[in-house]
Amino acid sequence: MTNHLGDMQLSKAILIMGANPAVNHPVAMQHILKAKEKNRAKIIVIDPRYTKTAAKSDIFVRIRTGTDVPFLYGLIRLAIKNGWTDKDFIRDRIYGYEEIAAEAEKWTPEQVAQVCGCKAEELIKAATAFAAAKPACLIWNQGWTQHTIGTSNTRLGPIMQMIYGNMGKAGGGCNILRGHDNVQGASDMCNLADSLPGYYGLAEGIWKYFCGAWKVDYEWMLSRFKSKAAMEKNGFSLANFWMGVLNEENAVHNEGTPLRALIVMGNGITTVTQTHKIKEALDKLELVVFIDPYVNDAAVITTRGDNLFLLPAASQVETSGSVAATNRSYQWRSQVVEPLYESRPDHEILFDLAKRLGFYDEFVRSLGKGGGDYVWPEDATKEIAGSILSIGLGGVTPERLKAHQENWHMFDPVTLAGYGKMAGSYYGLPWPCWNEKHPGTPVMYDVSKPVMLGGGMGFRENWGVEREEADGRKVSLLAGNTPAGSSVKGGYPRVTGDNIESLGIKLTEEEREKVKGKNFATDRSGILVDKALSAGLCPYGNGRARAISWNFPDRIPMHREPLHSFRQDLVAKYPTFPDKPNHWRANIRYKSEQDKEEWVKNYPVNVVTGRIVEHMGTGTETRASKYLAELAPEMFIEINPNLAGKLGVKDGDMVWVYGTSEGKIKVKAVYSWTIDENSIFLPQNFSGVWRGESLASRYPENTAPFALGENSNQVTSYGYDIVTSCPETKCTLVRIEKA
Repeated sequence: MTNHLGDMQLSKAILIMGANPAVNHPVAMQHILKAKEKNRAKIIVIDPRYTKTAAKSDIFVRIRTGTDVPFLYGLIRLAIKNGWTDKDFIRDRIYGYEEIAAEAEKWTPEQVAQVCGCKAEELIKAATAFAAAKPACLIWNQGWTQHTIGTSNTRLGPIMQMIYGNMGKAGGGCNILRGHDNVQGASDMCNLADSLPGYYGLAEGIWKYFCGAWKVDYEWMLSRFKSKAAMEKNGFSLANFWMGVLNEENAVHNEGTPLRALIVMGNGITTVTQTHKIKEALDKLELVVFIDPYVNDAAVITTRGDNLFLLPAASQVETSGSVAATNRSYQWRSQVVEPLYESRPDHEILFDLAKRLGFYDEFVRSLGKGGGDYVWPEDATKEIAGSILSIGLGGVTPERLKAHQENWHMFDPVTLAGYGKMAGSYYGLPWPCWNEKHPGTPVMYDVSKPVMLGGGMGFRENWGVEREEADGRKVSLLAGNTPAGSSVKGGYPRVTGDNIESLGIKLTEEEREKVKGKNFATDRSGILVDKALSAGLCPYGNGRARAISWNFPDRIPMHREPLHSFRQDLVAKYPTFPDKPNHWRANIRYKSEQDKEEWVKNYPVNVVTGRIVEHMGTGTETRASKYLAELAPEMFIEINPNLAGKLGVKDGDMVWVYGTSEGKIKVKAVYSWTIDENSIFLPQNFSGVWRGESLASRYPENTAPFALGENSNQVTSYGYDIVTSCPETKCTLVRIEKA
């Protein structure tokens, strides 16, 4: 998220694609509505379904699921054709614009309409309104990420914003709305299968860096892995872990063994596609452990007979520490009550596990004075500030966070700027907050103000200073602009011990020795960051944004039809990727799945999935509230009355929904004009019913939610993002039969 929620009140237009904030992010929706009220901001919603957010829009365009890339290219083409582009930004700060422009030229309004299913004039109307309003922001969420080409969606959106001149501007940027309060923090802290904390990679040098930060021996750390190759290789993703259990062919990617045990801590694993495969994997594993304040739904769907453990975790109000909001701000949470009954805080459970596995001493060696003499969670927060320098958490200390918590009323809710004794910092110290002198960064990539005022940021120099093209030309990857207050004119590389003096910064002999061979992200002395900031330089450099990603399957974002496309006539023209072996340790089908059959013949109904406002995530917590359960007591599908009429289904009838991958659910049909005549809407917030049978008896006594229902992901189709392995729950075909 480049900006933040309050910042949207400064927007003059808000383009929402792949998100429904009125339902999924009601707090964000309040800021959107304030922009509409205060600035007369145009709300533009592009969605397959007429949502509650769309009901507040000025312009609504219905498109087919999986066609966001063509629509975005249509917006880009119109900007180029009509002179709406920010030419200076394109010249100085983007690499590969020409290739994007060439692809955009193919997407005329008529071609966009033909593929997306909208009208050409609707695209033109949306583009015209968006271009006329400055600044304008872009919002997306899981409606963009949960596709085989989710990465292309999330690449092209920011490219579009840069071309329109909305990046690095208050009221502009890209606002990706997180679904829970600490999703951003979980991401920052390494709940990913391809990185260490702070998005550092898995290479030997990075492991050695963290071993230094954690005060453990690298050789000891290496001994915890079966091999050095395993230590430096991506793991299974959340979405495809079951393939490591069920598919023997994947053992070769996992050091020759299938997965045998699973610990699930605070994660609704039934939210990924093909829940029936999750069940099969849970049934087969040798050990399964769930750690949650509530009974995890996945613990109920499995029929395993032993070695299934439910450990009660303390809730948020029974613990303390920092959490990261959707806008990169860290906030301190104070404990309200002691953990009830047998529940324990997450860290106590993990420390106890470390003791039983024999590495507790190494686990806590860097905390406090070492040897187990530490104060939790303050010393853990200090460890984070002292080691996660890549994204700039050096200034996010417990002392500063507590001061913000105690004086939250002394910050402007729109700009996040502090006043009074909080002057000189932004609320929550949104990263990068480079050191304790730095105020935090409310708007990323803003070059209009100096780095020590929360700006000064070009794009990260992360891919070298130049790129050799196919014709032998060498093109600079450094930016052509100069951020305000910068001591270097034009672009410059990331700050390292080897290049810092060439940037005009003097070091003493002692400083030179301390930073030798290091860069801003691995220099725990803080010298490189401090010196860079003093010179008005952003430590990560001033490079160009890559419109071309030469290390991705598609150099630039391309439209590719979903694996289970509603438009079979377009599959040959816009085919998916070749099958990808060893993708997050699993062999993933793409082309072979798409070509397996003409899916739409046997599964003729398109599916739109999403959330409902009464329930959150899997609904595990909210369906345990009798008041929320009363508002939304049962699972359903929304179906257009015209489609229902063709199927002989009446409003309120029970129907069977069959997916392309053996799954089926029994649900109530509810007439709705919000969905088109070829589609249904499935909410993803229910569980506790399995193919028509209640699972209430499987919950421990007095723990079953008040509201039970079929899990929609029993029928969502096979499919995974080509880069991240995020499940393709947003492009699914089903067959519907009256029960």
